[in-house]
Amino acid sequence: MPEREIAEQKMSYRQAVREAMREAMNRDDRVYLMGEDVGLYGGCFNVSEGMLEEFGKERIIDTPLSESGFTGCGIGAALGGMRPIVEIMTVNFSLLASDQIINTAAILLHMSGGQFNVPIVIRMATGGGKQLAAQHSRSLEGWYSHIPGLKILTPATVEDARGMLWPALEDPDPVLIFENTTLYNFEEAAPVNGTQVDITSAKVRREGSHVSIITYGIGLHKSLKAAEMLSADGIEAEVIDLRVLRPLDNQTIFESVRKTHRAVIVDEGWKSVGLSAELSARITENLFYELDCPVERVCAAEVPAPYAGHLEKASLPQPENIVETVRQLGGIYG
Repeated sequence: MPEREIAEQKMSYRQAVREAMREAMNRDDRVYLMGEDVGLYGGCFNVSEGMLEEFGKERIIDTPLSESGFTGCGIGAALGGMRPIVEIMTVNFSLLASDQIINTAAILLHMSGGQFNVPIVIRMATGGGKQLAAQHSRSLEGWYSHIPGLKILTPATVEDARGMLWPALEDPDPVLIFENTTLYNFEEAAPVNGTQVDITSAKVRREGSHVSIITYGIGLHKSLKAAEMLSADGIEAEVIDLRVLRPLDNQTIFESVRKTHRAVIVDEGWKSVGLSAELSARITENLFYELDCPVERVCAAEVPAPYAGHLEKASLPQPENIVETVRQLGGIYG
């Protein structure tokens, strides 16, 4: 039997996140959204525009500028049986709520001997590229990936932005979703009615045989562009979208590297003691004799994010950096 065609429509990443929240709130009365400017203003990035009018002020809640306070409220509501979506405006501001996230939400199940789950979803914008300077441009998802008790999601596509939220709300434990700010305007075709997305595995976005490029978030789109540039040189790169930073999907990563025998990791976080270091270590520890050359990393420059546009661009991984790194790999030209 031929596969049934799925109707698609073009939408932005921003619209996808909004539709995911709307669908969740229509599906379950326990779901509500709270955060700074999510109501009257429609969200700092316009993600929740129109939702206050649709769902009312009891389910779209504007909070004071107190990340620790409203994140704590969300944790309490989750313990009480609700399914809160807490929006923290940017990952930079989440540091003000890190005590609540790391010292309460992440460990309460363990500290209570398995008695208390914390089914909270915390969304936040992450990354640079919009000239918002050092206090608004960090990529700290790798920091949170260090913490047992948390699940870390990084949707890079419109389909994932829409489809990851409901499974995250069904998870009995805390889920953090990091949305790169430069993706909000990104548009692509996605299923009209949405699809439920697996939140446990990575995904191969482009097949290749010469090198595995492992990345997530906005890095996926830069890596896909780099892969097209490399293809003109006869180098076929396999591009892996991690999607989930904790727990990492070792199987998908390892299968790809076993095939290509080379790995380049693209991460907009800093290289020192970062996510790219963890990925490099896992590949080297498990696949040392499969590698034809050392694992390479393309990461952000080890400086606070610059404000000037040309400096900010230079500080972040770009397709050209990825291409140059791949071309320098041992044996890449056969």
